[in-house]
Amino acid sequence: MSFYWPIFLIVVQLIFLEGILSIDNAAIIGALVSPLPDKVDIPWPDPLKGLGKILHPFLGNQRTAALRVGLLGAYLGRGLMLFMVSFLIHNPWIKLIGAAYLIHLAFDSLEESSIGGEEDEDGEGSPIKARSFWATVVTVELMDLVFSIDNVVAAVSLSKLLWVVMLGVAIGILTMRYAAGLFSYAVEREPILKNAAYILVFVIGLELILEQVWNVEISDMLRFGISISVILLALAYEHISILRKTRFILVWLSQGIGIINELIDWLLAPISSIISILVKLLSPLWKTIAEKK
Repeated sequence: MSFYWPIFLIVVQLIFLEGILSIDNAAIIGALVSPLPDKVDIPWPDPLKGLGKILHPFLGNQRTAALRVGLLGAYLGRGLMLFMVSFLIHNPWIKLIGAAYLIHLAFDSLEESSIGGEEDEDGEGSPIKARSFWATVVTVELMDLVFSIDNVVAAVSLSKLLWVVMLGVAIGILTMRYAAGLFSYAVEREPILKNAAYILVFVIGLELILEQVWNVEISDMLRFGISISVILLALAYEHISILRKTRFILVWLSQGIGIINELIDWLLAPISSIISILVKLLSPLWKTIAEKK
């Protein structure tokens, strides 16, 4: 019994740690899947429609399926990162790549958001552009992969027993995935939470850069406090009329985000063009292989 008690305490700490580090992850995933319809089947490509019918009872409709696939991706991502933890610790540039992805995603989503956009006749701004089901799934998986880096490094610092770390992280992921589902429904009632989630994406990317470039140490509790504060401030802005008087500042920031995002898109244009050309060149080859099968 004396052997299992310390392990139990470590598992509880890991679950708590996963919850603290994943509160923003849950909010972001919930915001990502919220535009997906909850009563529409997954749009499987024609060659995979048979597989789709088999998987439908397990995956459900689009929004539920995106969360369940994201859950699977979270486990796979954490597992991969656990076996790569030594490599991650000694190669901090990987976090910088993740940070760049998060910041670009935030800028891309907030550029035309309701926080800084022009209001319509009903007093609401332009909604964040919705993604297709498969684009949402890919984004969710990439988000999970980026968030896995910090979570796993922090988890391994608590215990050197791999099975203990995996058990604690697995329970924590399952708990936060349910939280993501609840957040996606909360977004329907409070659309401002979607903007708050993408602000969190930007903040997390900025935190990663501060840690890796300027060695600024940000504790887990501080991160948790920042995440909760962003969500509460967004709700306060939505419901306290005097705070909406500061909208001109948000419009100015939104315009700046648009300029920065256009610059990033311009810098990435050659890479996008090369990838597009390669896809067009390889498409006939893929069709030939598919027909032979």
